[in-house]
Amino acid sequence: MAAIDRLFQLMQEANGSDLHIATGQVPRMRLHGSLDPIDDAPELSKAQVEDLLREIVSEQQWQEYQHSHDLDFAYDLGELARFRANYFFDYNGLAAVFRIIPSEITPIEELNLPPAVAKFAEFTEGLVLVTGPTGSGKSTTLAAILDRINATSAKHIITIEDPIEFVHRAKKSVLTQREIGSHTESFTVALHAAIRMDPDVILVGEMRDLETIHLAITAAEMGTLVFGTLHTNNAPKTVDRIIDAFPADQQAQARTMLAESLAGVVSQSLLRRIDREGRVAVIEVLVRTSGLSNMIREGNIPLLASQIQSGKQYGMQSLDDGLMVFVNDGVISPEDAFRKATDKKRFEALLR
Repeated sequence: MAAIDRLFQLMQEANGSDLHIATGQVPRMRLHGSLDPIDDAPELSKAQVEDLLREIVSEQQWQEYQHSHDLDFAYDLGELARFRANYFFDYNGLAAVFRIIPSEITPIEELNLPPAVAKFAEFTEGLVLVTGPTGSGKSTTLAAILDRINATSAKHIITIEDPIEFVHRAKKSVLTQREIGSHTESFTVALHAAIRMDPDVILVGEMRDLETIHLAITAAEMGTLVFGTLHTNNAPKTVDRIIDAFPADQQAQARTMLAESLAGVVSQSLLRRIDREGRVAVIEVLVRTSGLSNMIREGNIPLLASQIQSGKQYGMQSLDDGLMVFVNDGVISPEDAFRKATDKKRFEALLR
């Protein structure tokens, strides 16, 4: 048992989500959104941090970390949990952050998501984007959607991740999970290969660059259901981010491609609950309609907000509407809702 495993066990017992290790600091745990020192844990010296971090990687990984000063990988603690690890250097020296990945995938019914999100598991083609800041639960939502497909359909599901987070066990579907660095060179190379692997569903863990974005849209146009993630806060910003990734002289064509391929956008944030311990996901949902396709094709992105408001019969929901429901139900505080809201005036009265 590695020395750091004890800290992982403490984190899981406390239902924490992240472990922070840094030279000259006390180890800290993120618990329901708050980053708190671990009780009775000492301040760590450079040598102690090095011992903790080096013990759980291979010599090749350690040399890569020393050379590039960054390292991403997944650490498996058997049936207890998996952890997404990020090693880095800062002003004081060695440091790392570990995100817990539960060993069991939470069924989509238990995530309290809008019904339209579960419907994405029934789609056969198109591009579905799940967006939000780091730590907003994107991976959990996507894992639940893929698990639903795996349990209900006989399909070939390919995931391309850096690193692999949730490990899916084949049910009705065939699962191919590929990790950047270990199984393939890059997202772009893996996507090129995936298109030739008879895919039904492709998950792109992160759409980081123009070529990856272009290939994801192309795969969706070819009849594959493609899921991808972006670090954007709402549906209009997501569409803008995709279009802006293309050079100016290609953006008209990009709008046309996206108009034909975009099946939906899920934007989410995690907020601390006030009714009990834990956090809750507040969701914005955009679903493809003929009106949506026309807006994107014509570049009328500012109108997407009104499209969401008028599309409730299709399962659409604005972020502000989701926030208001949770405030009225006493799940989240008005102050937190105000901070996350797009139309802050709508929530000002609640602060009084």
